[in-house]
Amino acid sequence: MKKSFLKLTSIFLLAVIFTSCGPYDQAVLLQEEVDESWGNVSAAYQRRADLVPQLVATVKGAAENEKEILVKVTQARAGIVNAETPEDMTMFGKEINTAINLAFEAYPQIRSTENFGALQAQLEGTENRINKARTDYNGTVKRYNTHIRGFYNSLVLSFFSEEFNRKEAFKASEGSDVAPTVSFD
Repeated sequence: MKKSFLKLTSIFLLAVIFTSCGPYDQAVLLQEEVDESWGNVSAAYQRRADLVPQLVATVKGAAENEKEILVKVTQARAGIVNAETPEDMTMFGKEINTAINLAFEAYPQIRSTENFGALQAQLEGTENRINKARTDYNGTVKRYNTHIRGFYNSLVLSFFSEEFNRKEAFKASEGSDVAPTVSFD
């Protein structure tokens, strides 16, 4: 009798151990996925922090360069109008030719508007990546929380202290539900 009881107890304990390994291992896997997803959100934030200042500086530099060229051409043209002698006319004409040649050699077309459009596209793309990472994070949090809160899994996981707590999904900042006002003052 004692031997059969011991065998049954051993079999029961082994069954309990093996059936509890599955929910535990799955909870660990899902917990790691949540951590990875949050890391992806952080990586998208870092990309934005690294990229946006560089893009803005590039666009500003290109716009400033184009502004200088246009100012030189405009000033040279204005000088022709104010020319009092044929020599002045010739000198200002050479300045215009030089300014225009520089403009066409250095900048065949004025592209500030295109650069600002490209900046806007990069900003939109960056924000879309961040939104996608946040959405993916919320999905992994949902899978993890569903797993640890299931009846059987919660019973099994309760033996492992507080290791498997619910995770919070990403939440928007206070007031972000109100569309921002854009002004060009």
